[in-house]
Amino acid sequence: MIESLFGYNLHNSMKIDEGKSKTPSPSKHVLEPKRLQNISILSKALGVTVEQVSEALIKGNGLFLPQLEALAKMVPTKEEEDKLSSYKGDINELGSAEKFVMAMLKVPFAFLRIEAMLYRETFDDEVNLLKKSFSMLEEACKELRSSRLFLKLLEAVLKTGNRMNIGTIRGGARAFKLDALLKLSDVKGTDGKTTLLHFVVQEIIRSEGLKVSQSIMGKIDGRRKIKTIADREEDYKRMGLDLVSGLGTELFNVKKTATMDLDVIATSVSDLSEEMNKIKALVTNDLSPFENNGNFVHSMTTFLNYAERNLKELQEDENRVLLRVKEVTEYFHGNVSKDESNPLRIFVIVRDFLNMLDHVCKELRSSKTPNSLNPLAPFR
Repeated sequence: MIESLFGYNLHNSMKIDEGKSKTPSPSKHVLEPKRLQNISILSKALGVTVEQVSEALIKGNGLFLPQLEALAKMVPTKEEEDKLSSYKGDINELGSAEKFVMAMLKVPFAFLRIEAMLYRETFDDEVNLLKKSFSMLEEACKELRSSRLFLKLLEAVLKTGNRMNIGTIRGGARAFKLDALLKLSDVKGTDGKTTLLHFVVQEIIRSEGLKVSQSIMGKIDGRRKIKTIADREEDYKRMGLDLVSGLGTELFNVKKTATMDLDVIATSVSDLSEEMNKIKALVTNDLSPFENNGNFVHSMTTFLNYAERNLKELQEDENRVLLRVKEVTEYFHGNVSKDESNPLRIFVIVRDFLNMLDHVCKELRSSKTPNSLNPLAPFR
């Protein structure tokens, strides 16, 4: 009934299926199926033939960064290389991916050449990124040492702490560790809301606001006469708040530096140096007997001379900046323990303090509380 209605011939279909099942597989495989699939995808994405790749590896140029990255992912394991090298069958029976890798293996040290060319292609970007990090670190050190307002805040904290500790063993301190900045919000007044940080910021705001007001309003003295004391106090508060609120912008590189990992940066510099030494060994030892057939050694030697000069400058930058970091840390934080896990901890402390400061400034800007009496000596 099915045959008459739909023209489906069960017997003929079975014969066709039997014929298909007896057809031999078009190719043999030496490598694992998943590995074959990955290599096949990567080789198709290259956009060049294996002959062009081999020629580029012998000459030492002619491949772009995405192509080198794709080729680097094809590096066979020792086991895979042994399997391909020991294959004695008909090469035409192998899959396209295996043929591709086998053809590349005919180029002496093919995959080490790829790594060297990839290193050369990314070298400038890596160096520039590290130089940018060192420059940011150096600027952060300068910002901390030269910020007048930050030093005024530290002075205010020290004076406030000494005033509160009069008559105790902790009174009359000449300095304090920056960790104390993060505890200012923990000390609260009798109202249960105002913290020691609020108090310090209010004093700085008035002091700095008065200074700004005097500097710009001396020329227009007439306007001051028509203002009440309350209005003037409000002006001082507004001007001082604008100034103190801008400290985070003034210490921009300090905040950025707090997110950096110095160990990662140091490792990156070390890795660049180690990779360069590997390429040197490849060029001077491994590839010397094969240089007659290509230009790779000459091309890479020229690059190595350039890379060596740049790495020397980079290492000098690193040593100089690390010394600056140590100096500024000892300046603000005293002798630093060798066991300190994060050499940039001082920048983390300042960043966290700036976040607290910003929060307090926003609260004070929105508050309408009257100015409290000033129990501290003027900050000049």
